[in-house]
Amino acid sequence: MIVRDYRESDWPQVWAIVQQVVRAADTFPFDPAMTEAQARSIWLEAPPGRTVVAAEGDRVLGTAKMGANRGGPGAHISTASFMVAENERGHGVGSALCRDATGWAQLQGYAGMQFNAVVETNRGAVAVYERQGFQVLGTVPRAFEHPSLGRVGLHLMYREF
Repeated sequence: MIVRDYRESDWPQVWAIVQQVVRAADTFPFDPAMTEAQARSIWLEAPPGRTVVAAEGDRVLGTAKMGANRGGPGAHISTASFMVAENERGHGVGSALCRDATGWAQLQGYAGMQFNAVVETNRGAVAVYERQGFQVLGTVPRAFEHPSLGRVGLHLMYREF
């Protein structure tokens, strides 16, 4: 598996992953009825941001997007989002994408990386981020409407470089 920059030919597979994750409505605060056009506009980052895929040959296993968390006086802090195909979870894809994003952010001169809305019940993602040096700074209680668990918290996670 390699992590590489997104290519336009990756879109059908990236869309399949985004659609799968968003429709499940259990880990991402995106509208489950999101259209393909809306997904493209949200997921594909324009420079200086970046979108990548984790791939094995021509098969896309996961994807990430990254860039500045905010503009202006907050532009020195980066952010990233990750999605992994359901059948590829637990095989190191998310960890590889997270390592790539933090490495990229450091090379770009960011002072840290912030995740704004990590669903607290997404234990796999929380564990990946904690192994990569992120910590939970706080949790907004009942901020995410989980399809089977009801309202659960959203973590704010951070790693300083």
